Amino acid sequence: MGLSAFVLSSTPAKAQCAMCSLNAENSTQHGNTQGKGLNNGILFLLSMPFLVGGSVAILWYKKYRQQEAKPPVLK
Repeated sequence: MGLSAFVLSSTPAKAQCAMCSLNAENSTQHGNTQGKGLNNGILFLLSMPFLVGGSVAILWYKKYRQQEAKPPVLK
């Protein structure tokens, strides 16, 4: 109930700084290619957490599989 009330009562937020919004608006006019660079930068920043998380997950999985493959030591 509380979450739905929070979502329904929220107001739209404008999270772009003035320079970013001006750059994005001007990139569509006069054939500028700055918008393409802005989009590439956003995608690059978005992909980094996924690459780091995926790398950690792969290393953890390999280490887990390596421990599982070792034969038990009998004494």
